[in-house]
Amino acid sequence: MSYRLHDSYHVLPRLSSPLLVVMLQGWIDASSAAHAAMNRLVKETGATNLLSFDADEYLDFRARRPTMELREGINTRLDWPSIDLLLGRDINDKEILLLVGHEPDSRWSHFAATVAELAVQLRVRKMIGLGAYPFATPHTRAVNLSCTSPSSDTIASLPYVRSSVDVPAGIEAVLEHVLTARGIPSVGIWAQVPHYATSMPYPPATVALLGAVCDTGGVSLDVSDVRAEAAAHRERLDTLVAANPEHAQLLSQLESAYDVAHERDERAASIPSGDELAAQFEAYLREQGRD
Repeated sequence: MSYRLHDSYHVLPRLSSPLLVVMLQGWIDASSAAHAAMNRLVKETGATNLLSFDADEYLDFRARRPTMELREGINTRLDWPSIDLLLGRDINDKEILLLVGHEPDSRWSHFAATVAELAVQLRVRKMIGLGAYPFATPHTRAVNLSCTSPSSDTIASLPYVRSSVDVPAGIEAVLEHVLTARGIPSVGIWAQVPHYATSMPYPPATVALLGAVCDTGGVSLDVSDVRAEAAAHRERLDTLVAANPEHAQLLSQLESAYDVAHERDERAASIPSGDELAAQFEAYLREQGRD
């Protein structure tokens, strides 16, 4: 078996349609916004360890070396990288599973199949993966979210940006496919972080991701303090930019370009696609035939 239950469990518990949230470190996470969102989820849900995956099987310790705690020359302990599945509850006592730790270095297909099998046994109703990437967006605008999923129905039900691009995939994308194939709706949600702010924490992106978990996952969390952090961060950035006329001009140009592109996207979204027009026309012809 490639995982070990925590000492508190002798068998897998019988859960009541939990949400599964995934954030494994190792792939794109601008400003560590997704990692911060997962840390907040762990805290707010009081999540504890349900099981740990076999790190020797999935992780390369030369790439992810354990941390040695050295005190006065004494090697007191080693902190090993891990992949864990935690179990918590939201403020309404709904169960939430959190897949945390490091992205596997090997055996991705085997890992994904194991997670999918666990998800079926634990009666997971939906999977949400979290991520963040740098984007040409000003910090003075609301954080945009984009989404990925193998299911066109799932994508159609979400109000997020839908991109068309070929990029290297992380393990979360693999989990989307494998869980969807097992009948579990799965989606990746990505926050767009201003490219000039990626070297620092960006709480607005964390807030946006947590909001998406609540809205899309049907759970409730208290993130008021994170919202306060986001507002304070916005004020700090405003002050820094205002102190430099050149930076203020660059921000103004970025805002203008962003607004023009956003307005263009909204206009395009209001125009029916070719498939939609064809479906409407076919429906019209069928109605005429009945008359």
